[in-house]
Amino acid sequence: MATIDIERDAATKPSKSRSVDLKLEVVVIPVSDVDRAKAFYARLGWRLDADFSSGNDWRVIQFTPPGSACSVIFGRNVTAAAPGSARGLYLIVSDLDAARKDLLDRGIAVSEPFHGAGDVHAGPDEPYLFGSVRVSGADPKRGSYSSFASFSDPDGNGWLFQEVTARLPGRIAGDGTTFASTADLAAALRRAAVAHGEHEKRTGGHDENWADWYADYIVREQAGQTLPS
Repeated sequence: MATIDIERDAATKPSKSRSVDLKLEVVVIPVSDVDRAKAFYARLGWRLDADFSSGNDWRVIQFTPPGSACSVIFGRNVTAAAPGSARGLYLIVSDLDAARKDLLDRGIAVSEPFHGAGDVHAGPDEPYLFGSVRVSGADPKRGSYSSFASFSDPDGNGWLFQEVTARLPGRIAGDGTTFASTADLAAALRRAAVAHGEHEKRTGGHDENWADWYADYIVREQAGQTLPS
């Protein structure tokens, strides 16, 4: 089974020569019917940021997924790509089941959860991060980065949910812990609560400094560092 083992002690080192932040903020997706696409992304519950036009020759619509720092743009005369040709657009979620339920409640078709087939990467399924073999069901170990679900917009542009609960080392600076939504923070607190329960079992008593332990756990988890025991 395709599970990513996170080696927390093998942290990658960011470049020290960086002088300017490079923030990916917009992805352009090609659509054939602008109004149909606008209705679909509004139905997803995404925030509508802009709808600009100039006659019949040019139109730009921008939506932002909840909690995302990156937006999507589509419209008329904004890309030469063929409608529906965008694939592998990943939406990172902390709870795959909740993300799927939200779409289903909105009447959006979304696949059942799936995961990779270990070292087997070639097969008949549409390719994604783990190749072109999709094994039914979420990753049995529920490893971070390892469980997926997919859906498409009316043109066939392909989106995937990827469940990430703990980042690989070096992906987020330890002094820059942030949460994009209350849902992500709540999920982190629940994981910390479970881990802290095991901590108290090992120590054999109530931890009066539980708040400090929670904070340390959450910061380390997001930074991909060794978790407290």
